[in-house]
Amino acid sequence: MQKHYPTLFISHGAPDLVMSQHAAASAFKALGQRFSNPKAIVMISAHWISDPIAITASESPATIHDFSGFPETLYTLEYPAPGEPQLAESIAQHLEQAGLLAALDKQRGIDHGTWIPLMLMYPQANIPVVQVSLPPGDIDQCTQLGEVLAPLRDEGVLIIGSGSSVHNLRALTADNQQPADWVIAFEEWLLKTIEGNHYNHASNPKYFPQEFNIAHPTIEHYLPLIVAWAAADKEAPGKLIHQSFTYGNLGMSFYEFG
Repeated sequence: MQKHYPTLFISHGAPDLVMSQHAAASAFKALGQRFSNPKAIVMISAHWISDPIAITASESPATIHDFSGFPETLYTLEYPAPGEPQLAESIAQHLEQAGLLAALDKQRGIDHGTWIPLMLMYPQANIPVVQVSLPPGDIDQCTQLGEVLAPLRDEGVLIIGSGSSVHNLRALTADNQQPADWVIAFEEWLLKTIEGNHYNHASNPKYFPQEFNIAHPTIEHYLPLIVAWAAADKEAPGKLIHQSFTYGNLGMSFYEFG
């Protein structure tokens, strides 16, 4: 009998998290122990946006080192998890049936929004991984995407949206500095919105707080949260399962849905 997993929104942080002793790295390891044996993992990363929505369809997706300015060791790391082409094809078919254009991509690998957290969660890289792109800046399509992915939970698939609870690279500071007031205010709004069961507030810009545009100058690190919540139950609240910060103001909150 397959397990029925919740969906997750995770903040993947900077690539060097995988080499650190940060609290978020420990939280990723704990998640891997808690959800120890999914049939497959479907990741929606902030670092892949395409129109139409694309799905990795390689049997052996490459590890993409899509970052610069970090220690050389990071560029030698590989995450050789297998792909799952049949699952990718099924996702594409269901997206098309829901009226969303979809494309299989047999060339693209998995970016650091996918492999950095998975390297901490599942270091053996033995669970098939399929990455699904975000639609370009469209919250409604992200809701539809989540709803299409939702039935995969009944098949033992773990669905993860990978972004950041706060993502403003111009506001980064030293790790030992306290988060700015606007960071704390945004995280408090996010917590109240998710645990207070206000999906309509999370998905409608008219309800966004004044700190939103500072916390997310561009929206791609927020959208995976919408997908993850919609892939569970928009009528039910989520739950905060980890909160910390890196580089001062980079939010590392994790939420669980369903």
